[in-house]
Amino acid sequence: MLTPALETRRYLSNFDADRTGHVFTDVLVIGAGAAGLRAAIEAAGRAQVLVVSKAPLPESNTHYAQGGIAAALDPADSIDSHVADTVEVGCGLGDVPAIRLLAEQAPRCIEELQAWGASFDGRADRPALGREAGHATARIVHAHGDATGREIAETLIRVARAAEPIRIFENCYVIDLLTHEGRCVGASTYHAKYGHQLIWSKCTVLATGGIGQLYRETTNPAVATGDGHAMAFRAGATLRDMEMVQFHPTTLYVAGASRSLISEAVRGEGAVLHDRTGHRFMPDYHPDAELAPRDVVSRAIIQQMVKTATTYVLLDLSPIGPERFVKRFPAITQLCREFGIDAPRAPIPVRPSAHYTLGGVRVGLDTRTSIPQLLACGEAASTGAHGANRLASNSLLEALVFGRIAGAAAIETAAAAGEMKRPREFRHTLPPSPRTPLDLPDVRNSLRSVMWRNAGIERTEARLAETLEIIEFWSRYLLDKVFDDVPGWEAQNLLTVGHLVVASALTRTESRGVHYRSDFPQPDPDRWLCHLQVQRRDGQIALETDPV
Repeated sequence: MLTPALETRRYLSNFDADRTGHVFTDVLVIGAGAAGLRAAIEAAGRAQVLVVSKAPLPESNTHYAQGGIAAALDPADSIDSHVADTVEVGCGLGDVPAIRLLAEQAPRCIEELQAWGASFDGRADRPALGREAGHATARIVHAHGDATGREIAETLIRVARAAEPIRIFENCYVIDLLTHEGRCVGASTYHAKYGHQLIWSKCTVLATGGIGQLYRETTNPAVATGDGHAMAFRAGATLRDMEMVQFHPTTLYVAGASRSLISEAVRGEGAVLHDRTGHRFMPDYHPDAELAPRDVVSRAIIQQMVKTATTYVLLDLSPIGPERFVKRFPAITQLCREFGIDAPRAPIPVRPSAHYTLGGVRVGLDTRTSIPQLLACGEAASTGAHGANRLASNSLLEALVFGRIAGAAAIETAAAAGEMKRPREFRHTLPPSPRTPLDLPDVRNSLRSVMWRNAGIERTEARLAETLEIIEFWSRYLLDKVFDDVPGWEAQNLLTVGHLVVASALTRTESRGVHYRSDFPQPDPDRWLCHLQVQRRDGQIALETDPV
């Protein structure tokens, strides 16, 4: 089916190759989180690599990840058990070969990071293992209690900076992927100091992270504006499962403050959820109580908030014990103190927030997209390893596993591309917009609010249709403009990604995993045991099903 994508165009900015600066590299990696850096490190073995980061390192979702890396390291655990847990949580949409690859490669990832100097809790030969929701046993490797992402980010940055074939451009915003004769040949970029540049590459790796800033309530940093998803869509790449956005059940709720993650591992260590009356409500919703899958816990919290007419629930830390909590979760302890919360002696006010993008650019096990010479990995990609819901602590693992695969594939792709040739004439010019400009901050804030309200944890046809209409209205006035700054491009990307999420959510008339339609509350396997793919075709969004 086709849905309107008003004013959809190929490129966001004007450029002329004859008047723009040029940079050349074998492999261009867009994004500097775990997936991008791991890809760059792998590719640097036999290629010249350029990593472009829109913010200073280590700013990324990786840096803020608390929980850890899932890996079957305990003798009582097994790869098969890790696979089974991942498949079950994925609610039928998980790709078993991708999941098995993920689980099989997990021990190698831990060993590799340790060899590069990463320090995990426990002994080097026997890391301490925590338990999180959805896992049959304890298999979460963590660092400094609740700073696993920071340890991984710092380790990968150190290794990447020491690799001579790798150059890193920080504070460099990628506007669009460049394509010529159906192939990706690089990207158009903007740097506050160097201005607009065209980066030409034999292979491009998209590792731009998620879309969390599309929602008012999110755990994601400001950089997660869906740039990679939007630029891949404009380039004609196939995206998949865009309706599948995971909401983390427990983020610190302080009115007026941005949301901060309270790790799944806190509940894994024994913390329980109470409503404002003191009732422990999760056993009412699921036999695994607080260790139920994230989508179940998130919906339960929302329903309990409605029942008790409050804006949060309470995470009771008393089952863990003060000394154990402070030692296991030093960063969360300090975070709570900054807001005057005496954790662990006092409960933490929490509520769900947008956390992880399950959908993304469709790739195979080799990370290749539908566009030749374009690869994707990490949260920007749809590998099939998560299905309709992500098992806790499989995200850093996916970034590392498929980042390494992308780096190896980039070497092969760059070698096969041969001599780099840029098009003789390469320019793009858009006419001035006749429409009145809108207030960018107001549109962005309003978009985030309407997405949270209508396309968040619970969805209905009426609200999704209303949201699509609103997005299409804003798009008429924003997607026809030529901006020359990052806030403008980010706003255009957020509108584009919002359109993809809502159109996909409106199409899938069932509830599955993180996608919950209260007007279709049950799964419909006869019709919807499949992926939804989206692609830009002739100014419209083409949606079609893809078998699991």
